[in-house]
Order: sequence, then C-alpha cells, then structure tokens
Amino acid sequence: MRRRRVAAPPRATDFWPFGGMILMAAALFLYGASGLVAPWWAVVLLLVLWLALFVLACSWWSTHPRLITVVALGAMAVWFATLVAGASLLGWSA
Repeated sequence: MRRRRVAAPPRATDFWPFGGMILMAAALFLYGASGLVAPWWAVVLLLVLWLALFVLACSWWSTHPRLITVVALGAMAVWFATLVAGASLLGWSA
C-alpha cells in the first residue's frame, strides 16, 4: 500500500517586505517633492539613487526580506541629510 502525502499547512506571509516597499513608495514621494527646494540636477541625482535602491530592494525580496525596510529607512535618511546639507552648504531654499 502506498503512503499518502499530506500537504503542509501554508506558511504565514511575512509583512517585512511589503512594509519596506510601502516605505520605498513614501520615499519616492519625498524624492519627487525635492524639486520645491533642490535644483533640478540634485532632484535627478536623488531619483537615480532612489531607483538604484528600489532595484536593490526588489532583488532582496526573497533573500533578505527584513532588510528591505532598512533600505527604505536609509533612503529617507539620505534624502533628509541631502536636503539639509544642500540648504545649509549650497543655499538651497524654497
């Protein structure tokens, strides 16, 4: 007599990659709104940086799902530091 295989119960879906991508979307809005303060060339550089971080986050979806949140928070920290440094050192203003 053959032994029947029992299906394993489904694993719970981890929220970390989804939360990280939500934060990446929020960071995109911050980077896009930088045009109110920063010059156009700085906004373009910021958006290229965001795109590189987004590609990194997408590549880490399965292998490092919790680090996507760290990447997103780091993207927001870089945005904040860039605008503060640009305002204080380069005279960017609204």
